[in-house]
Amino acid sequence: MSRIGKLPIKLPESVQVEINGLEVKVKGPKGEMKREFSPDITITKEDGALMVKRNSDLAPVRALHGTTRAVLSNMVTGVSTGFTTELEVDGVGYRTEMDGQKLVLYVGYSHPFVIEPPEGISFEVDGKIRLVKINGYDKEVIGQLASDIIKIRPPEPYLGKGIRYKGQKIRRKAGKAGKAKG
Repeated sequence: MSRIGKLPIKLPESVQVEINGLEVKVKGPKGEMKREFSPDITITKEDGALMVKRNSDLAPVRALHGTTRAVLSNMVTGVSTGFTTELEVDGVGYRTEMDGQKLVLYVGYSHPFVIEPPEGISFEVDGKIRLVKINGYDKEVIGQLASDIIKIRPPEPYLGKGIRYKGQKIRRKAGKAGKAKG
């Protein structure tokens, strides 16, 4: 039995869950999410909690058990409290700013990058410490958007310039050692 999959998902009072066959709809103060799950997994609502059970012990179904529970838990947490990912922009002349709802990045290219947030996602910028916060209720979309922003200017190992997750350590390399004598 999956250690993660067998744990119940407690539902806060502000969250409503509808289970229609394979589709689960979760609604809360931050938003509404809908997702379809595998027919090999049974999702039930018991005593103010969601329970996830598998219908067989085949390896692919066992793998889905814990994953399904984690996805459901993220849906419930997202619509009740939301998620935040923080990115640091580090480099001489690099800066970030907001243009309405859009995020504008100046990261050493000849043109700025303008990023429009998907539905349910918002940006916050702290220009003094060059910090970008991505807020929203869908953890999957936030993670993908953060990854796409980092791909614009990934951190480089010599000077450490670039965009990275807050607190991420960059392994630094030594520069040129000088001319070899010979």
